[in-house]
Amino acid sequence: MFKVLLVEDEEMIRKGLRFTFDWMRAGCVVVGEAENGEEGLRQIAALRPDIVIVDVNMPLMDGISMIEHSVEEATCSYIILSGYDEFRLAKDAIRLGVTEYLLKPLEQEQLLAALERAKRQVEMKRQYAVLKTSEAGGGEALRASVMKLPGKSTRYVTKMLQYVQEHYAEKISIKDLVEKLEVSATYLNQKFKSETSYTFNDFLNRYRIQKAMEMLQQSDEKVYAIAVDVGFKDYKYFIAIFKKYAGCTPSSYQETYGRGINGKRDE
Repeated sequence: MFKVLLVEDEEMIRKGLRFTFDWMRAGCVVVGEAENGEEGLRQIAALRPDIVIVDVNMPLMDGISMIEHSVEEATCSYIILSGYDEFRLAKDAIRLGVTEYLLKPLEQEQLLAALERAKRQVEMKRQYAVLKTSEAGGGEALRASVMKLPGKSTRYVTKMLQYVQEHYAEKISIKDLVEKLEVSATYLNQKFKSETSYTFNDFLNRYRIQKAMEMLQQSDEKVYAIAVDVGFKDYKYFIAIFKKYAGCTPSSYQETYGRGINGKRDE
């Protein structure tokens, strides 16, 4: 899985990106958020994301400045979002090696295509780094690192992600995977945490909330019914988890947040 950091000052757009885009389809997982460039720099240093999606216009430090300050240190790929079609900004983005410059409002397929290009760029950067290292180590570093290139989830983590996708609506836990994969829960949690930055239960809850938000956008089904549909049998617990990740109640989201990832209400 490729690790993604979202840097966007508008919370509605940031949360929309995080919870309404199908990150697993893109082979990605969102590992963090930042609301300005300065915080973005700290998150890049701490989380070491593979891909950074960053807005151009933000307080304290804009997106272009953030990239300028991080591009030498980080090996990540950058996707810029902007509500302004300014040639100067596009030129700066190209100069800094940005993978994609996308204008809002943003479509799902548009972001998906940009992520694919960003992933290829990340692979090339990492392979180049491995080759440079191998030149100094007589080729041993290259042979030792081939299986550690980004995006190559271990067999266990891949199985865990597939299990969540296929069974999120059911009552599941990591114990189910212990039996299927014949390894300990401690080992599975360690592998999952190291590759996604989440515990299994946290990721499961986030995935369920993402699915709930999709249903709240697309249907008039009752909130309690949607809670059951995505695997929450305890309605109060569903409300608490939804508020934790989405920042509002499910009913409020259904009434006022029938939006796409671009933050625009669907007409």
